[in-house]
Amino acid sequence: MLTIQYKTKFSADAHFLVIAANIEAALAANTLPVELKNYLKAELEQPNTNAVTTNYLGRIASVLIVDESKELYVLKEQARQHGASVADLVNQVKGTELEITNVSNATSLALAAAEGAALVSYQFLHHKPSAKNAASLTTITVVHSNTSAKEVERLSTVVEATYLARHLVNEPVNCLNASDLAAAFQKMGKQAGFSVEVWNKTKIKQKKMGGLLAVNAGSVDEPTFSIMHYKPKNAKNKKPYVLVGKGVVYDTGGLSLKPTPNSMDSMKCDMAGAAAVGGAMFAIAKAKLPVHVIALVPATDNRPGFNAFAPGDIITMMDGSTVEMLNSDAEGRMILADALHYAKQFKPELTIDLATLTGAAAAAIGQYGIVGMGTATETQKQALKVSGHNVYERIAEFPFWEEYDELMKSDIADQKNIGGPYGGAITAGKFLAKFTDYPYFHLDIAGPAFVAAKDSYRGKGGTGVGVRLLFDFFANLY
Repeated sequence: MLTIQYKTKFSADAHFLVIAANIEAALAANTLPVELKNYLKAELEQPNTNAVTTNYLGRIASVLIVDESKELYVLKEQARQHGASVADLVNQVKGTELEITNVSNATSLALAAAEGAALVSYQFLHHKPSAKNAASLTTITVVHSNTSAKEVERLSTVVEATYLARHLVNEPVNCLNASDLAAAFQKMGKQAGFSVEVWNKTKIKQKKMGGLLAVNAGSVDEPTFSIMHYKPKNAKNKKPYVLVGKGVVYDTGGLSLKPTPNSMDSMKCDMAGAAAVGGAMFAIAKAKLPVHVIALVPATDNRPGFNAFAPGDIITMMDGSTVEMLNSDAEGRMILADALHYAKQFKPELTIDLATLTGAAAAAIGQYGIVGMGTATETQKQALKVSGHNVYERIAEFPFWEEYDELMKSDIADQKNIGGPYGGAITAGKFLAKFTDYPYFHLDIAGPAFVAAKDSYRGKGGTGVGVRLLFDFFANLY
């Protein structure tokens, strides 16, 4: 695991990145050979140049000049992306340590650059013994930068949690079924300090989780329902926050079978919501945040075998209501609905679900953000949006108008599981809201959860989206 640490002085010959508001401050921040200093100065004085990175005798040296008049969240993302590009070069020359400092007045930029450098260095190689390009970077050091060792330690925890989430998303279903996912949460709970209860199929049947059982009916593997609980003695909230993650470990579409190219071939990622809430719980507990949080993950694969649920079936859900199932590829909402109903007993302050739920969300805004909607208070929504900007996992709020409820009405059941060709991301959210009686916000992460090509520090494959967002939200609550 890569280490992020803090110290007060630069090493004499380390790979380094300096962030500053002007050239003079940047070059004064580190003791450099005259030749290197002159080169950096000449390059930065070129028109429209705000960054330069060079390999000086095997030493990666980089300077980023920032415009302090820009909003802080924009500068932080600029620092993350630049930190990622510098780390890539350090890995190319087989360097092991990168030192980062920020001498601008914009706070947190060294931390942001370190975050980008750490996240871009993630690799999923344990199924590839032939791999010879493993990242060499093992240590990222934040040097002074008006930050503290505690802040650096917290960043390290969040990066570790994001790595864990990415790892879960990248695992194929033959290595990570619903039971394996639950076991992974149990291991994370032991490491970080939160409890995990796992229901097996017998318990799920006893609790009449009809949605989860219906989706699982086509699978040889049993479903699980994981209940993660973190309640420190100094928790500042009287009512818990509840996180719900979609745990479809693989999605064929069921009898409404998906096409393979550019669809089913990446459906190991359909449990990215579950990975995000598990990773968030790990970070929250390990950082000992003073907040009471519960996380719920219904998990199964969605297959067309055995007694798979069929379009036209009527499913009785955990709350006793009925659903006319018209598309078995709209399965995520079926398992989430049971979890959202189960959450009622906690009388939550707010429930947030994360799910790779609809292609409509991805079509609407691509991989550049998260689609959000729900009944949360304006204050709660705003806090989530601020955190989305802080970590650059931005939330685009969609309308939640009453007219969309009409699209979910069924002639023969309480509601349908699909709403028609228009507003698909919203009708999915409306379906879920029927199972809530508390402040609720739905985050559809279908666009950014898994990317087909490298996207700066987000890499390729599972991105771990949602972990950093949720941690920032809870870290800033009190």
